[in-house]
Amino acid sequence: MVSTPVHAQRGVSSLIPQSATDQAMAALTGLETVPVHVGLLQAATLLLEDAARTAADESTKAAMAKTAGMLRSAM
Repeated sequence: MVSTPVHAQRGVSSLIPQSATDQAMAALTGLETVPVHVGLLQAATLLLEDAARTAADESTKAAMAKTAGMLRSAM
């Protein structure tokens, strides 16, 4: 097992988005084309749209709406 100095661990962790919203937005920037069953896209879109209606945080709501829109475009 390799030991990593604490200061290096902090540096790496600062590069990784900490909130779920930031992680989702980072993931969207690295999209690549892959085959996906349309039923999965439909289900994910519906779930995101439903969750966005009740989201209290505006940035989370915006991320959900953007993602749902991208999924609809993909269909």
